[in-house]
Amino acid sequence: MNSSVSAIILLLCGIFGGVWGYTIPQGPADAVRRGVAINTTRAGFLYGPAVAGGPLYPSGPLGKAKVAADIGNEQLETTPNSLLVAEDTARASSSTEQYQGLDTFEEYLLLYQGQWAKTLPKGPAPGLLTNYTQDLFFSMERLANSAFSVRRLPRSSELPFQVDYSTVSKVTGSSLSLQKLLQDGRLFYADHRAQASWPRTTNKFAAACDAYFYMSKRGQFLPLAIRTNVGSNLIYTPIDEDADWTLAKIMFNVNDFFFAQTWHLAATHEIVQIAWMAAIRTLSIEHPIYALLDRLTYQLFAIQPLAQSFLFDNGTAFDTLFPITGTGARDFVTELYFNGTGSFKEGYFETDLQKRGLINGDGPKLKHFPYYENASTIHKAIRSFMRTFVRSFYKSDRAVRGDPELQAWATEANGPAKAIDFPSKFDSVDELTDALTHIAHLVSTVHHSVNTNNLLSISATLPMHPASLYRPVPTTKGITSVAQYLPPLQAALAQFQVDGLFARPLIANSTRSLSYMFDSPTFLNGTNRETRTAAAEFKEAMFTFSKQIRSRTFNRDGLSQGAPFIWRALDPTEAPFSLTI
Repeated sequence: MNSSVSAIILLLCGIFGGVWGYTIPQGPADAVRRGVAINTTRAGFLYGPAVAGGPLYPSGPLGKAKVAADIGNEQLETTPNSLLVAEDTARASSSTEQYQGLDTFEEYLLLYQGQWAKTLPKGPAPGLLTNYTQDLFFSMERLANSAFSVRRLPRSSELPFQVDYSTVSKVTGSSLSLQKLLQDGRLFYADHRAQASWPRTTNKFAAACDAYFYMSKRGQFLPLAIRTNVGSNLIYTPIDEDADWTLAKIMFNVNDFFFAQTWHLAATHEIVQIAWMAAIRTLSIEHPIYALLDRLTYQLFAIQPLAQSFLFDNGTAFDTLFPITGTGARDFVTELYFNGTGSFKEGYFETDLQKRGLINGDGPKLKHFPYYENASTIHKAIRSFMRTFVRSFYKSDRAVRGDPELQAWATEANGPAKAIDFPSKFDSVDELTDALTHIAHLVSTVHHSVNTNNLLSISATLPMHPASLYRPVPTTKGITSVAQYLPPLQAALAQFQVDGLFARPLIANSTRSLSYMFDSPTFLNGTNRETRTAAAEFKEAMFTFSKQIRSRTFNRDGLSQGAPFIWRALDPTEAPFSLTI
């Protein structure tokens, strides 16, 4: 049997069957023995060109075998889901009389009556169908389902754009200027101006908004102003006429929707992808970290070819739904990845939030922060598991430093893999724990907060979240109809259909849910008592947290976690344990 065939068999054993009794290298002789197999893998698992933008992608016979295995697993899982989407789409498409022509803004709510029951069994987020026009709804989305584009402006910042004192005072209900909000550390900002420069699709339109949000004296997080940055570059505020201000919020949502879907590819899929590739080329399949990463990266390599064929190719999702072409969107992902978004350590959970001033910021603490409140519970449980797992194999920092395969992973990631900001070496148990916790965080609490079931339940709901405008951005204020800018019926149904393909309703309450992230016989059978106990504790913690999420209701002010909607995207019994598209 030649070496390539042997390597494929070994790698597929790692993919499908696991190893009984994971170990770190036990001395020089063991390292040499394991190194022979690793070198064979390195000869067959190669770095190839990017498939859908971003970093390198697997090539060589072993790389192609692993990609094929991931695609096979992905197709097995998504086929039943796709059938549900097709069933829902057919039902919705045959109910055209129900929608009354979508001639008014409110008629878009009729798209939800008796529809999408298979793909979205629980319907949109509670509160959405009644509170969707509220300013607090719009602003709190920035702290829940779309928490990665907003930041607090440091007190020393120059203001990106001006809003006059009279307007700011009327909006805030107090004698405050924009500069005073900045000095008090209560001014926040989101910037989508970069979207103006990418190639456009036909007959679909968008602004390139940047926007201010502010913290009121009562601690509420609210919108202050939205600038379009196209055409006559209008600045809208909540004191404008209702139709103008509603359209301004929709224009921002169009930009934010595009950003979230492109950003998440760079910030989750592609960071994990390149780290896993480097690990495959440096860790023995007998290594416990190889086994852990193999679990967390389930179906990972299927995403790039799927994204290219489903999202970026000519005539596919971006071309048909969004204002920026598929080619432009793919290149935007690449630019994001190589210009900060692809940074590994800079994206650590609290590091990122602190860098953007959302926690421990230069100003008052956010009174409510649904994303952080949900994700921190899961992140804490992930870190607890990872610490136990790492300590069960490495009894000291010295043992971490002395593992040649582990150190080779860091060297490989920073060398041939060209990963960005990956640890250059692992010096301690804590440093290794941080890195593994971050990978688990990316595949769960980051990804599923902006994607998966989150799209149909809130982030892509109509009428407030179209993928595009269907008339040019206004050059003057005073519009009389918001509906004329929204997608016509067939485009609206197409948006639901595409977003439904991202959902995973069949994962709910199954072993594919986040609660079972570490509860896999294939993985656990090769570990030890401490790891198995930690996995059971993690699962129990997730079941408990799920009950808390499911029991949430509105308080007497009609709010949940400070928002006029109940956000449940990170319910661990419904979100997957690994990345999906």
